[in-house]
Amino acid sequence: MKEGTYPEEYTEGENWKILHGDTLKLVKAFQPGIFDAVITDPPYASGGTKQNERNRTTNQKYSSMSAANALPDFDGDNKDQRSWTHWMAEWLYDVRKACKKGAPICLFIDWRQYPSITDALQWAGWIWRGTAVWDKGNSRPQKGRFRQQAEYIVWGSNGPMPINRPVSCLPGVFRYGNPQNRIHVTEKPLQLMKDVIQICEPRG
Repeated sequence: MKEGTYPEEYTEGENWKILHGDTLKLVKAFQPGIFDAVITDPPYASGGTKQNERNRTTNQKYSSMSAANALPDFDGDNKDQRSWTHWMAEWLYDVRKACKKGAPICLFIDWRQYPSITDALQWAGWIWRGTAVWDKGNSRPQKGRFRQQAEYIVWGSNGPMPINRPVSCLPGVFRYGNPQNRIHVTEKPLQLMKDVIQICEPRG
């Protein structure tokens, strides 16, 4: 990060660092051209077709746990679609500048915000390259409707992506159930993340 820009809260170990802070501030503080890949699970700001449904807490929207067992809510998930798209485009533009040429990006999203996230990605200057599917295998059944059992990984690259990258062909569908003992209300399966991160070059 640029001199004097570390957030107040961070922790680190050998070859890793976790920064805790406001995304819009953090991404502006990174040195240019340092990242090999971006893999992220931003707040979806969805969970309903009407604004009053999207304004509910994250536990109310994304979890069926009882109030006594509810996991902590998280911030930034109550934007309407236009403000969410603007916010996404803003930080995606800044984080692209911190990436190496050809670096891949993977963004988790659900069906409600799928059109907006592909707009934001392209507005920020990334090349949109496709979508992979996370098949969760199950979901709340609704009679007479298709199950909403999938989320998506919208992916792209920072400019041209050389075909000779030392990365094998990755699957387009990943089948893993939701983690049973979550510590975050929208936590992704660990094996799913291990698979997705293979888009990054070795030692990247």
